[in-house]
Amino acid sequence: MSRLNVTETFHQITFPGHLHTQDSLRYAMDFQFQDTDTLIVTYPKSGTTWMQQVLTLLFSRGDPTLSHSIPNWARAPWLEQYYCPDVLKASLGPRIITTHLPYSLLAPALQGSKAKVIYVARNPKDVAVSYYHFHKMANFLPQAGCFGEFLDKFLDGTLHYGSWFDHVKGWTSQGRDKLNFFYITYEEMWQDMRGSIERISTFMQCPLLAEELNNVQRHCSFSCMKENAMVNYTQIPDEIMDHSKGSFMRKGKIGDWKTIFTEEQNCMFDQVFEAEMQSSKLNFIWEPPKDHGPVKSLKSPMAMEKPILTAA
Repeated sequence: MSRLNVTETFHQITFPGHLHTQDSLRYAMDFQFQDTDTLIVTYPKSGTTWMQQVLTLLFSRGDPTLSHSIPNWARAPWLEQYYCPDVLKASLGPRIITTHLPYSLLAPALQGSKAKVIYVARNPKDVAVSYYHFHKMANFLPQAGCFGEFLDKFLDGTLHYGSWFDHVKGWTSQGRDKLNFFYITYEEMWQDMRGSIERISTFMQCPLLAEELNNVQRHCSFSCMKENAMVNYTQIPDEIMDHSKGSFMRKGKIGDWKTIFTEEQNCMFDQVFEAEMQSSKLNFIWEPPKDHGPVKSLKSPMAMEKPILTAA
């Protein structure tokens, strides 16, 4: 299945036809979750691959065999992509499932479920930059154009997978109160990987020994994942993902948006962010500290006092 130039529109959101069909999207909406399932939820380029790796290593208690022998999309398939049913039929044990779908589409399927839901968010300026670079190498996504044009589409919510604002608000303002839900940010994982793994293992009710924790931390580091062919997407043919135009595992940093945003674009972004997120309690970290010490949380323009952590 190639369909590289096909766009599927589903509930007024566009999706790349290379991976999605009307049938696969309806399958996701009607999916029967098991109470033992773990669902990773992200907007694209927000730490999806990272969390897939963490959970794989957590379930294997730090043994890297699976994470170095099975591609991440086979270990933790995307629910809305066409191949997911076949992967899940062949899976053994507790299932890890991934999705980029908004809460509004998956809420009916998750209603009453005890499945664990892990939502990973990332500051949207870095998301926009990472997504822009991904568009430049992914031949199944529309051409990125210049960054200014791309940023306008990001802020308008007209890119594939819809609005970042609707996505993060939907899951964190509605899903967290109704689901077995855990919220963590890309930036938290970046600044304290070990502490983040410990929090995730507690939520998953999967305590680790010190040696196991060390192994999980080692094999889900950015440098390790960048060299892992089961994670870095180098197995994908160039006709689908042109590796000459960039690397899937690009930088993995906080604050990369500052290398491309103009002052005018930054001001425009902040205005839209303030308007869209005025009722949100979320905090975001926009850049690392200059002294390379512990990262301090910089409140989003209209954030409330306390960030959401977990709601089980």
